[in-house]
Amino acid sequence: MEAGAKKVIISAPAKEVDFTVVQGVNSKDLKKDHNIISNGSCTTNCLAPVAMVLENTFGIEYGYMTTIHSYTGDQKLLDTLHKDLRRARASGDAMIPTSTGAAKAMSLVLPSLKGKLDGTAIRVPTPNVSLIDLTFVPNKEVSSESINDAMIKAAKGPLKGILATNSAPLVSKDFNHNPHSSIFDLTQTQVIKGKFSRVLSWYDNEWGFSNRMCDTAIQIAGLI
Repeated sequence: MEAGAKKVIISAPAKEVDFTVVQGVNSKDLKKDHNIISNGSCTTNCLAPVAMVLENTFGIEYGYMTTIHSYTGDQKLLDTLHKDLRRARASGDAMIPTSTGAAKAMSLVLPSLKGKLDGTAIRVPTPNVSLIDLTFVPNKEVSSESINDAMIKAAKGPLKGILATNSAPLVSKDFNHNPHSSIFDLTQTQVIKGKFSRVLSWYDNEWGFSNRMCDTAIQIAGLI
């Protein structure tokens, strides 16, 4: 910005920014005086729309997310050095448990979920497309049908273009180049005794997130 840039968009979670935005979730709160903006992470952009629908419809008492995540550019083809010793291992032939801040970052875009969510990541040897597996306890009794209905309604309404739903027996590579932030898998919703719930949502962690970067850039340009 010292060189003259009016706005900066960071394609990752970041500290000391003016605003962290997730399109479709809190993007209406993006203001003209926000100069340094974080677009969150691909995982945050997948989780947040789903969490928002669940929170607004049923309430979330607490929950835990696991992202099954394709390997990324900071991982290595061969065992080598890395500050995270597990990420130092070859990415193409192992499942690698590691950390993610996506769940805790929910409080930045959905303040009502502060302290209610946490999560972890497992990096897997696929080049693209990841998923979130979210288990949670709602504030009211639910069913798999009521959860799915809420997602379908949101995907056709206020979250159209951000959230999609899928009922076909697809696998990860079938979602390659899908532009949505989150593709909720209706076939994977499970509920035990009306409370303990599990949902799954896919995301193209490269292309889908890149689309949201463009959306944010266009929105900011309209504010200047």
